[in-house]
Amino acid sequence: MEEMVVANRKIPRATARRLPVYYRYLNVLLNANKKRVSSTELSKAVQVDSATIRRDFSYFGELGKRGYGYDVENLLKFFRGILNQDKLTSVALVGVGSLGSALMNYNFHQNTNLRISAAFDPKKELANTIKSGIPVYPADELVEQIKDQQIDIVILTVPASQAQKVTDQLISAGVHGILNFSPVRLSVPKDVQVQNIDMTNELQTLTYFIESNRLNAKDEQEK
Repeated sequence: MEEMVVANRKIPRATARRLPVYYRYLNVLLNANKKRVSSTELSKAVQVDSATIRRDFSYFGELGKRGYGYDVENLLKFFRGILNQDKLTSVALVGVGSLGSALMNYNFHQNTNLRISAAFDPKKELANTIKSGIPVYPADELVEQIKDQQIDIVILTVPASQAQKVTDQLISAGVHGILNFSPVRLSVPKDVQVQNIDMTNELQTLTYFIESNRLNAKDEQEK
């Protein structure tokens, strides 16, 4: 089973990917003045079965009480610490094209302590400008600025032909996390985490499931 380390705990990667989902919904509950929640209630809200939720939570010890459920405020506080939401995390964006520009306008602040604090692009007309309240630096200042601003996470929205070259620069600058929107599978050291976001693949998968559901429904009607 593929694992990753979260707050010095080795947990399955699938569990780690669900933690922000739990965190967001717990914020919703807190804002609604909800005091406690059961795994069954969580399951219905986040579309994860209750057994999986209990197993996910069990990696972190006893977070709830049998017959009572989970204290919303305490659970939210715990996950805030696990997800490092007690401090502001600066993120850089590399590639200010159509997708990059859209991401710069995205409200990362909602229920998170993430912010895009710097962007980089080789286009001369964008160099040393402010876009969506974010400073845009020339591409040749990438390594220097990443080091100076102590940025550890980067969103990569560059063309496929440039993805690995830019990644190598980011690694040399000390980056340990890359959210990769390029279709290239990046080569990185073991201490660098990469999350690949392939929208074409996701859309094709969605199309497959839609067609599969239609065929299954048709088969059921013909029986």
